[in-house]
Amino acid sequence: MKIPRDLEASRLIGVLQRLGYVIVRQSGSHIRMFHAGPPPHHLTVPNHSTLKVGLLQALPKEVAERQGIPLERLVEML
Repeated sequence: MKIPRDLEASRLIGVLQRLGYVIVRQSGSHIRMFHAGPPPHHLTVPNHSTLKVGLLQALPKEVAERQGIPLERLVEML
C-alpha cells in the first residue's frame, strides 16, 4: 500500500466528503471538516497544492481508524 506523494488537498477533501465529512469552516488555507458520528470527529486539512509526506501518512491513518475501514481501502479511494 503506497500513498501517492503528489496528492492535492482538493482530492483528499473530495474523498473525505464521500465518506461523510462536511466542511465546517475555513481559516486562511486550512479547512476544518467534521464527521457527525459515531464517534464525532474533527479534522483540519491544509488547502495546499501538494501535501507534505508526514501529513499524507497521518491523515488517512487517522480517518481509517475513526471510520473503522481498512487503510488500504481509503488509499485506493485516493
